[in-house]
Amino acid sequence: MATYGDLPGELGTERLRLRRWVPSDAEEYRGLWLERDPRALRRVDAEGRPTVEEIRGWLVENPLSAAPGLGLLPIEVRDTGEFVGYCGLTVGQASFDEPEIAYELARRAHGHGYATEAARVVVEAAARTGRRRLWATVREWNAESFRVLEKLGFERSGRVTADAERGDSIWMTRGLEQV
Repeated sequence: MATYGDLPGELGTERLRLRRWVPSDAEEYRGLWLERDPRALRRVDAEGRPTVEEIRGWLVENPLSAAPGLGLLPIEVRDTGEFVGYCGLTVGQASFDEPEIAYELARRAHGHGYATEAARVVVEAAARTGRRRLWATVREWNAESFRVLEKLGFERSGRVTADAERGDSIWMTRGLEQV
C-alpha cells in the first residue's frame, strides 16, 4: 500500500478559508441537509434527524468527517467569516488511494464561484499528498456540479451507478499529474 501525505487541515484562497470543523458549525452544517434536493440520499428525515446535537456529536467524534489523512473542510468567506459549505476528500464511493472530491454549498452561496475555487485548492492539495487520481460522483440531474468539475479538468469515466429513484450517479475522474 502506498504512503500518502495528509490533506492539510487548513487551506485558503484569496476569498475563502477552508479549515477544521468546530462544534459550533453543527447548525450551519445541518442547514445544508435541510436544503438538499429531495432526491439526495442524506437529508433531514421526517423525525427531524439528524438534529443539531447529533451533528455536533459527529463533529466532535470525527472532526474531518472522513478517513484518516483525508477530510471535508468547512468553507468560510475570508472577509466575513460566513460559513458557506464544505469541500474536501473522502473515500465515499471511491478508495483511499484514489479518493473522491466532495463539496456542498449553501444555496445563498451559489453563483459566486466558491465551489470551483474551493475545489481547485483541494485538488492542488490532493496532488501534494502523492495521490495520482481523484474521483467524483455526481447525480445526473446536478448540472451545477458537472460545471464545477469540468472547470477543474474532470472528465466522465464512462462508469455509471444506476439509481432509478434518486438519479444515476455519473463517475468523473481526473489525473493529478497535470496539477
